[in-house]
Amino acid sequence: MHKIPVTVITGFLGAGKTSTIRNLLQNSQGRRIAVIVNEFGEVGIDGEFLKSCQVCDDSPATDSNIIELTNGCLCCTVQEEFLPTMQELLKQRDRLDCMLIETSGLALPKPLIQAFRWPEIRTGATVDGVVTLVDCEAVAAGTLVGDLDALEQARQADPNLDHETPIEELFEDQLACADLVLLTKVDLVDAATQTKVITWLRSQLPPHVKIVPCKSSEITADLLLGFNAAVEDNLDSRPSHHDTEEDHDHDDDITSVNIILDQKFEPKTLVKQLENLVEKAEIYRIKGFVSVLNKPMRLVLQGVGKRFDHFYDRPWQEAEPRQTRLVFIGRNLNRDQILEAIVPNS
Repeated sequence: MHKIPVTVITGFLGAGKTSTIRNLLQNSQGRRIAVIVNEFGEVGIDGEFLKSCQVCDDSPATDSNIIELTNGCLCCTVQEEFLPTMQELLKQRDRLDCMLIETSGLALPKPLIQAFRWPEIRTGATVDGVVTLVDCEAVAAGTLVGDLDALEQARQADPNLDHETPIEELFEDQLACADLVLLTKVDLVDAATQTKVITWLRSQLPPHVKIVPCKSSEITADLLLGFNAAVEDNLDSRPSHHDTEEDHDHDDDITSVNIILDQKFEPKTLVKQLENLVEKAEIYRIKGFVSVLNKPMRLVLQGVGKRFDHFYDRPWQEAEPRQTRLVFIGRNLNRDQILEAIVPNS
């Protein structure tokens, strides 16, 4: 039987990975696609968001093609969760055309790809390509790597400079593993800023890796699939900060807090409360669903830093509780502080 081609979608928190996959599923051009979502936190926001695109309605089990691993960083749980999941999916490979794996924004892609060398997986699947998403506006604002000009000047002055934070190392490892870089949210910056970010990214990437600007996660499936790269066979050409380490360490201060509330909210008021919260706490990412007063529709809310987006995706189903469920990802988070910010005097 043929090997299932697997596309790994990686990128920092809030870069648009889930939205990109959802758009691809809705415009799959007849491809039968399985998706593995590696959530950070116990509330499966991304998996549920993908399931709501309703591309698997003709499957015997509607949700069977989208599988969530809620154990945090996939690079740390490959053997415990990923291997048995892949083994189950490989039993269906005669009914699949390809597979997508969305890594957590805090995951290193390389340990995941190395798992495709294991005999249990190697005969049934291959890593077709790695697509790294980069938030153009965030990079331009210095959210990930600091001031671009200052960073470039420092590196030119001292090529051996080694003052990287764990997040910067992670970002560079995600770039180093890429077959394609998808530059998202370019509509939020002007042309000069976009050019500046592309120029900087170009200096960080091998010449053969293309950078594709993208608005609203709208990208053709033909661009994201079909690299035929067999990435697991040429990992030596994709250097990582952790290549010489037997294991790797994460920043243990980066955690997630899950909030589930029965209250209904007014979107503008909630966003204002969250904007005030991120001024006081080091929160990288907020995502989830909101129950809105006098609205039969479920509100999807996503935040990166001080930027928030929200939209209604579907009606609440009769059998599901109309709850507000939010996941906060950041450094040294305080659950009580978060609750007080969105439900004062709770």
